[in-house]
Amino acid sequence: MKRSKKTPSNANHPKKGATIKVEPIRDMRAIKRIKKALSDTPRDLCLFTLGINTAYRAGEILSLTVGQIAHLKAGERLDLKQSKTGAYRATTLNGVVVAAVQDWLKHHPNPQANAPLFTSRKGNGALCVAVVNRMVKSWCAEAGLKGNFGSHSLRKTWGFQQRKQRNRPVALLMAAYGHASEKQTLAYLGIEADEIADLYMDLEL
Repeated sequence: MKRSKKTPSNANHPKKGATIKVEPIRDMRAIKRIKKALSDTPRDLCLFTLGINTAYRAGEILSLTVGQIAHLKAGERLDLKQSKTGAYRATTLNGVVVAAVQDWLKHHPNPQANAPLFTSRKGNGALCVAVVNRMVKSWCAEAGLKGNFGSHSLRKTWGFQQRKQRNRPVALLMAAYGHASEKQTLAYLGIEADEIADLYMDLEL
């Protein structure tokens, strides 16, 4: 009897064209727990800090070389090419990011200008997005978070916390992310559902 070459279906695998949405890190206490857990691994702490403070995609962050960022001070701009659109997007580095970068560079195995900022453990090149995806999942699990997290959670966390902690206008976040509408930004960050729930909880008539 001839065996079928059809690959067995996986119920957990998304259908063709579908995407699995990851969540932002909503709990500031969890962010602090992750940072504390990464305090002895300066590369990982720098990656996490850069990710949640700049809203760059993981692939864009991993494209960084030492020379692109080593000289920058707090308040100065970093300009990276967006992997999705090909356009350049600038962000202003804050003091937390600069401190994390400088601390990592003290331990970097090859801090030459053309070297990848985030090297793999084997030292044979830059980290890849798939590895960072697994790292973020592990960090979030160890911090006690329940839900679906991945490399894109870092980018989402920046916008979510900007909205929740600083009440930044959705239109401003939309421009920062390069979204086409405010509705897209709200859905992207998972904020709208939370805010609707708050409507019911914040006022008891």
